[in-house]
Amino acid sequence: MSWPAPRDYALPSASLAFFLDKKVLVLVLDGRIFLGILRSFDQFANIVLEGASERVIVGDLCSDISIGLYVVRGDNVVLIGELDPAREELPVHMTRVSVPEIRRVGKVTLRSLCPAQKAEKDAVELKSSMRKMMEFLDVD
Repeated sequence: MSWPAPRDYALPSASLAFFLDKKVLVLVLDGRIFLGILRSFDQFANIVLEGASERVIVGDLCSDISIGLYVVRGDNVVLIGELDPAREELPVHMTRVSVPEIRRVGKVTLRSLCPAQKAEKDAVELKSSMRKMMEFLDVD
């Protein structure tokens, strides 16, 4: 069995240099899709996206939720690809809608909410369920 010479090995992040300062699409482990300009990366493939947005797709509807500067941990990255600025970003069968519209139509799942929004929603639901369970107590 023959092993390649050490010079044949490349760091996983070495190929990311080709994507610097270009608009990229990033797919992460939990299925979310981020778009943005790749500004920086490190040896662990952690990446920094400038002008980032999360693309939410519900059926044939699509919306980009702006999140600004975003750091993605390299462990979570499944795929990174350059977006061609000359081509339309969406397939022809998809329709771009506003953020409130996509939330109304698709009742966007918790995974597309940021952690703070997720925690707030969970807290409100817990408080509501606790009130229902404790209705019989007369607390003044």
